[in-house]
Amino acid sequence: MLVFGPACGFILGSFCTKIYVDAVFIDTSNLDITPDDPRWIGAWWAGFLLCGALLFFSSLLMFGFPQSLPLHSDPTVESEQAMLPEREYERPPPSNGVLRHPLEPDSSASCFQQLKVIPKVTKHLLSNPVFTCIVLAACMEIAVVAGFAAFLGKYLEQQFNLTTSSANQLLGMTAIPCACLGIFLGGLLVKKLSLSALGAIRMAMLVNLVSTACYVSFLFLGCDTGPVAGVTVPYGNTSAPGAALDPYSPCNKNCECQTDSFTPVCGADGVTYLSACFAGCNSTNLTGCACLTGPPENATVVPGKCPSPGCQEAFLTFLCVMCVCSMIGAMAQTPSVIILIRTVSPELKSYALGVLFLLLRLLGTYPLLIPSIMSRMLRPR
Repeated sequence: MLVFGPACGFILGSFCTKIYVDAVFIDTSNLDITPDDPRWIGAWWAGFLLCGALLFFSSLLMFGFPQSLPLHSDPTVESEQAMLPEREYERPPPSNGVLRHPLEPDSSASCFQQLKVIPKVTKHLLSNPVFTCIVLAACMEIAVVAGFAAFLGKYLEQQFNLTTSSANQLLGMTAIPCACLGIFLGGLLVKKLSLSALGAIRMAMLVNLVSTACYVSFLFLGCDTGPVAGVTVPYGNTSAPGAALDPYSPCNKNCECQTDSFTPVCGADGVTYLSACFAGCNSTNLTGCACLTGPPENATVVPGKCPSPGCQEAFLTFLCVMCVCSMIGAMAQTPSVIILIRTVSPELKSYALGVLFLLLRLLGTYPLLIPSIMSRMLRPR
């Protein structure tokens, strides 16, 4: 169920990006751009406000839980044992709120007394080599997945000429549901094969190796760049050996075009230009562009890059491979969790999962934000 959150987030983001970023303050009917225009900026903030409100109101329900839950008599005794022998440590209070045997620590202990035991239990968990290796492996995996999910939408926009809304919608409706299917299949295989802890480790290593090989295939999938005036082909799309590749040309020398922004336009001659300015357009309706070859009445451009031949087939292949990679990679989730909970003592399973998710955020997700923050701080103003 945890994976359905990002799926809903991508679909919600696709709807939010169809709304203009300043729709609350301006009349959007006067805009001369549409969501298909590369200059369009969607309402990226709307999803944060909605999800923040839902989180706030759902958290209020947690105040209704009591400090401890009554113990229900169960004749069955938990048979799962830790893979490694227990060490001497002070047992923490029950992290799941269930009242345990009277000989165990009293649940009525003060909050300070309960907090004092946390460092000891955390040290005990991190001194378990199997637990530590599983946590580090999960951190490296979540770092790859988080970076992949964060930049895949922008990659689809640039490589396959998709809009932001379409890219987010495709991610939410294809890759993440395939990951959900992979988690389900991984748990089904563990159950049907009755895998031991060692078998679960072997299964996790195997599916991760196969998933990595599938991700390598992305290097060979994509669309050709196509002709870009002044970048890949000279202006006029000539193939003369002496023609130089320069974004500036006599046809736009008086336009004072800037190269610090990339707003591509597709000319009627089938060539992509860095912007309408570099195409020599002298009007806001993208007509009368002096740099285009052909008759003057066809000297018009449209926002976006020119479509590359065969790009549709390459995109469908990329989408299928991405779904297969997501499904195979997610099959390692259930074996990893089973290995983790079998390496610790039964009363520490809940706390071990909490430590896992904490380290996933600290070591797997947040380091990806540092390059983005540094690039914004060092950007010239």
